[in-house]
Amino acid sequence: MRGGSGVVESSVIVERVDDVDKEKKKKRRSNRRSKHNSAFNSVNEARGETSDSLKSDEKTKNLVSSMGYSSSKQGLEMTTNEQTASNFGFSSMPTMHINERVGSACDDTAVDVGGSTYSKSCPESIAYPWSSKLCTDSFLPFHQFEGSSRKKLFAPYWPMEAVNEALEKGEAFKAMFRVNAHNRLEAYCKIDGVPTDVLVNGMYSQNRAVEGDIVVIKVDPLGLWTKMKGSNGSSNNSTVVEDCNLVQEVNGLADNSEKGKGKVDANCEHSDGRSGVLPDKGFYDATQVTRTAAYNYVNGHHQYGSESLHVGLLPGQNEGMNSVDQLASMTIRYPLKRPTAKVVAIVEKSLRRNAIVGFLNVKQWFSYLELNKKDAKKNSVILDHEYVTLTPTDPRFPKMVVFVRDLPVSIKKRLEDGDITIETELLAAQIEDWSAESTFPCARVSHSFGRGSDLEPQINAILYENAIHCADFSPQVLSCLPSTPWEIPSKEIQTRRDLRDLCVFTIDPPTASDLDDALSVEKLSKDTFRVGVHIADVSYFVLPNTALDVEAQIRSTSVYLLQRKIQMLPSLLSEELGSLNPGVDRLSFSMFWEVNSMGDVLDRWIGRTVIRSCCKLSYRHAQDFIQGIADVENFSTLEGYPELHGQFEWSDVIRSVKYLHEISKTLKEKRFNGGALQLESAKIVYLFDEDGVPYDSNLSERMDSNFLVEEFMLLANTTAAEIISRAFPDSALLRRHPEPNMRKLKEFEAFCRKHGLALDTSSSGQFHQSLEKLREKLEGDSVLFDILISYASKPMQLASYFCSGNLKDNLNDWGHYGLAVPLYTHFTSPLRRYPDIVVHRTLAAVIEAEELCMKHRRVLKCTDGKVSKQCFTGIFFDKEAAESPQGKEALSNAALKHGIPSPDLLGNVAAYCNERKLASRHAEDACEKLYMWVLLKRREILLSDARVLGLGPRFMSVYIQKLAIERRIYYDEVEGLIVEWLESTSTLVLSLAGHKRLFKRGGPGNYMALGNAAWVVNPYDLSVETGIDDCDATRMANGEVALSDSEPKSKPLVDPGAFPLTVRMLSTIPVALYAIGGDDGPLEIGVRLYMSSYLK
Repeated sequence: MRGGSGVVESSVIVERVDDVDKEKKKKRRSNRRSKHNSAFNSVNEARGETSDSLKSDEKTKNLVSSMGYSSSKQGLEMTTNEQTASNFGFSSMPTMHINERVGSACDDTAVDVGGSTYSKSCPESIAYPWSSKLCTDSFLPFHQFEGSSRKKLFAPYWPMEAVNEALEKGEAFKAMFRVNAHNRLEAYCKIDGVPTDVLVNGMYSQNRAVEGDIVVIKVDPLGLWTKMKGSNGSSNNSTVVEDCNLVQEVNGLADNSEKGKGKVDANCEHSDGRSGVLPDKGFYDATQVTRTAAYNYVNGHHQYGSESLHVGLLPGQNEGMNSVDQLASMTIRYPLKRPTAKVVAIVEKSLRRNAIVGFLNVKQWFSYLELNKKDAKKNSVILDHEYVTLTPTDPRFPKMVVFVRDLPVSIKKRLEDGDITIETELLAAQIEDWSAESTFPCARVSHSFGRGSDLEPQINAILYENAIHCADFSPQVLSCLPSTPWEIPSKEIQTRRDLRDLCVFTIDPPTASDLDDALSVEKLSKDTFRVGVHIADVSYFVLPNTALDVEAQIRSTSVYLLQRKIQMLPSLLSEELGSLNPGVDRLSFSMFWEVNSMGDVLDRWIGRTVIRSCCKLSYRHAQDFIQGIADVENFSTLEGYPELHGQFEWSDVIRSVKYLHEISKTLKEKRFNGGALQLESAKIVYLFDEDGVPYDSNLSERMDSNFLVEEFMLLANTTAAEIISRAFPDSALLRRHPEPNMRKLKEFEAFCRKHGLALDTSSSGQFHQSLEKLREKLEGDSVLFDILISYASKPMQLASYFCSGNLKDNLNDWGHYGLAVPLYTHFTSPLRRYPDIVVHRTLAAVIEAEELCMKHRRVLKCTDGKVSKQCFTGIFFDKEAAESPQGKEALSNAALKHGIPSPDLLGNVAAYCNERKLASRHAEDACEKLYMWVLLKRREILLSDARVLGLGPRFMSVYIQKLAIERRIYYDEVEGLIVEWLESTSTLVLSLAGHKRLFKRGGPGNYMALGNAAWVVNPYDLSVETGIDDCDATRMANGEVALSDSEPKSKPLVDPGAFPLTVRMLSTIPVALYAIGGDDGPLEIGVRLYMSSYLK
């Protein structure tokens, strides 16, 4: 079939990797894991024994083994329902039973180019970075670039014309490139309409794409698709290049991946070429897979586009299906297979290319310089033409080459002076080029943040990585604000509803200084209340197209880093003029609802107002009122409560809080009965000393007062979405939450069913009810329920902003899955979110248009005969008024006055805000994990119980509730450890051997030290106390020795396990956690079994 086909022929001829190559890769994997785990080596090293794994890693390695296939260290993982951080993993529901066979992360294939076959099976010794003059001396970590012939290692990018033609015909797809944080050589692309992410496996298939690039991929035929992880029953002892056999998939923003129809502009990267022939029939022929290569040279050119061999429709399928539907149909028909693809073009480079953070590797460079120091002329050549390598802290990015001549003067001077401490510093870099002849990209270092073990450099690096704009506000921006002291102009008071005599108050965290929202309530009758939500009217100060507006849009959101806040707006506005501080007059946007005892909204009013808050309550204050801890009778005896302003008494405030609590419970119950889903889990709270350094942490759950505020904010946001989408159906900024990844959700459902836990995921409402029943059933096992909630979050997709006009033909995509509402937006936080300001402007335009329309028509009679003065903002929308000439003119003039963007421009604003919101989340999560690392560094070691989530013959995955994180413990090929994996019962037995094995049975190379898998203590030591001293802690963190059995310091609260250790799924085991990295690499949290034995 021509034109409409969706899945294209492979660009390579697939070959099986022979056993020798597998053993070589298995050896490299073990050596890499030895290096990763060297910070926690055998306990015997404390008595002077050197770890074999360390000896192995100290051996000199050649360029490829030291750069190309080094393992990405296991980073601090992010566990949220919207994935994300600087070393976060875009994760899916992890496989619960770790026994699958994982294909090599290297692209074990061969490419037929011009009659010659080039192996891609990752040989042990290879001579291919940039030059035929590559250093043959494996001691050197660098070589000269200039003046040498180079052979292409990657396929050239398709030309722009071929890309556009392939996209139009459905022979290629545009998508965002997402890299597996555990295994950089595995990447995934999400294609809208296809339920399964497409795998891009191996550096050659990835074709120089990096995390966040928008790429064009060419999908392989069905015969080349790989098996889903866990789809077979084979052991997980298979060879892998990276330490990963529980791969977590990528799920990017739904509206960041494009369907195959969109053309690309002239800025995309490309190279000229042509390619293959189409089959006459639209049916798949498996014999064609090995008969034809898509990357085939014809007269020296690559073949591409409409002539490429591709998979047509399967027998019985509708040949009228488009390419996306066809690919989706094939993934459904073959649920155990995952589509694979290759990158053929990069159409938009990721901003992350300009924000790389890493460490320089200069030790070998210094050694080479020392050898040639007598030859000054040769030294000069080295400095001009040679390079050092840079290892990014984000494991999703490859190692990079940095020319010495391009280093900043200060860093270059330190290199010349032999300053080895430069390796301990975090550096900022940008990817400048990655040619088809280069195995690794070239980067340029711009500056140093400071030592990697210090808190401030790490925070600055996080901000840099995520492009967080944190500079001071310019004089031009500040000039947009009124001078102080400032009072509300009398004209504003005259044109707004005056609510200064209403009992209004705020409920926020105790440290909050930017108060966006306030609440009020009035009892109208026995079972009817008027509830008010009052939001800071920031749009009054932030006018469209001013310097302040531009700056707010650039920042897009405030960023909260535990001990530091980076504001979207100047503090004069966010903490004073716009903040709803108590005892002062403030401008606000107010919404009122008349609500009955059933939670039904009987009437509503929306408009601009003036309020005066009577007090600033914390969540704890409000909770005390709800629980009756602080009541009218005993309130005068309690201390620590805020000052009360105005004519109100504490009885007024306490009564209002109780009313609001009861109403919120009714609204919440009604919302969940309507199908809403809540995935609530405990959050880690850190305790800081006077220097801002964490010294302890605990888990904190939200209180009833938190849910009280949340319920009314949800109601306000939903109301705003309904109003602006009806009045401006093409120019409303809304927020959508797609349905979860159904395959991952079904995997989670199967896991629960396997363990006797009933779960119904047929709808969000059924999902929520099932989880609530599980909460009751697991009341005595809160850890397991936390695990279930964490897993339930992983199939969820990200919520995102969108312009209503851009999805006008897809109304079903507007809804919010988690809230179970058809329309939703953000209205309640304009001091810290730019989309809320846009929504405020749109609401102001609707209100003004309504007033203009009502002036013309005077009064509008509804069908029931009642007189209404709200044709656009009331419960009933008058479509006739909106579509009348007067209504259209009023809406158009109001939109122009308040600066409502066109649909195209608003779509761009939405996309940018999505990107900034995600970057903000990543920064906040990375900072939280940084403080976790600092806490462990300070405590040296943390003993804790852990639950086993995944189990197999190579490693187990565990959940540590104390820190709410998941980690892995590897135990295969460990010296002195016997591993028995019972496949039939999914049981693991770990025992200590009576003798030491120095070499692996499968080939050369050392076993890992026992300390890499377990911290083994002597039971006699436990009769006193167990701990580690400061010296050993420092050396352990630096990867020099294992944990010590020296003088103990503190008595453990967790009992160690004993050998033989029998482990099953969901078993509870003792573990030891500690901090890794800092001055010598990325920050990581290490975990080992905590065991006791007399044989240690």
